[in-house]
Amino acid sequence: MRPHNLTTRIFLDGGDPAQTRRVIGALGFLDGQTTNPTLIAKNPEAAARLAKGLRFTPDEILDFYREVVTEISGLIPDGSVSIEVYADKNTSAGRMLAEAGRFFSWIANAHVKFPVTKAGLEAAGRAMAEGLRVNMTLCFTQEQAAAVYAATRGARRGDVFVSPFVGRLDDRGENGMDLIAGVARMFAGSDGHVELLSASVRTMEHFLYSLALGADIVTAPGSLLMQWAADGLPVPGADYAYPAGALRKIAYRELSLDKPLEEYDIAHELTVAGMERFSADWNALIKR
Repeated sequence: MRPHNLTTRIFLDGGDPAQTRRVIGALGFLDGQTTNPTLIAKNPEAAARLAKGLRFTPDEILDFYREVVTEISGLIPDGSVSIEVYADKNTSAGRMLAEAGRFFSWIANAHVKFPVTKAGLEAAGRAMAEGLRVNMTLCFTQEQAAAVYAATRGARRGDVFVSPFVGRLDDRGENGMDLIAGVARMFAGSDGHVELLSASVRTMEHFLYSLALGADIVTAPGSLLMQWAADGLPVPGADYAYPAGALRKIAYRELSLDKPLEEYDIAHELTVAGMERFSADWNALIKR
């Protein structure tokens, strides 16, 4: 059951409803789930199909994605399920928005994932105006998180997540957890309409430090959540010492959250690389 001192919401990062059931059984609760094209490609049914050399038609893959998230939604009806739009570097805000509207209609507890790019932020702003909830993904800087704040001003708390990616910063020698700490600090004095979702969590240290920092949400792979359950669901205090090792520090920046959206520098090569990876995994599922 949920530890009494746990304030962070726990999400599963995965695309397999059977795994969702196992995690709920182990934890005794689950607050939500994040999906993306790569995770859908790893779904056992999709993987088995690809192993036979069979791909989906465009309609079939959307039907499959809908079936997966609908089943997951039924397992966590009071939580949130994130569904990611297709986005490569050429995808327009209009195309993202059209797909987002379709995805949002699938389930009652959806957040639609958009990348933190110019087109993604434009689409998210328009989606918010239409009553959608959003999860801004592939965030790698404080300034990108500040831009999400600016693009979604006026939103209700619970309608907007921003997802900084920890592991991919670690991969290039930077301390990704510094970004989580920096965004949490930057948002501490804000109106709270953007919730911090610690993403690309790969290690127990990532997970525990996210809890210690008071992230609103942390999403983690099933194997990590199962290990947390086996360890007794520990919740560290604010004095938790994160072992950064040789990772380079990401310095905190004093940024105003009151600037117009256009004044924030949102360019980042890892955001572009992430879109390329997700779009390639999605395209690999589809017959051409």
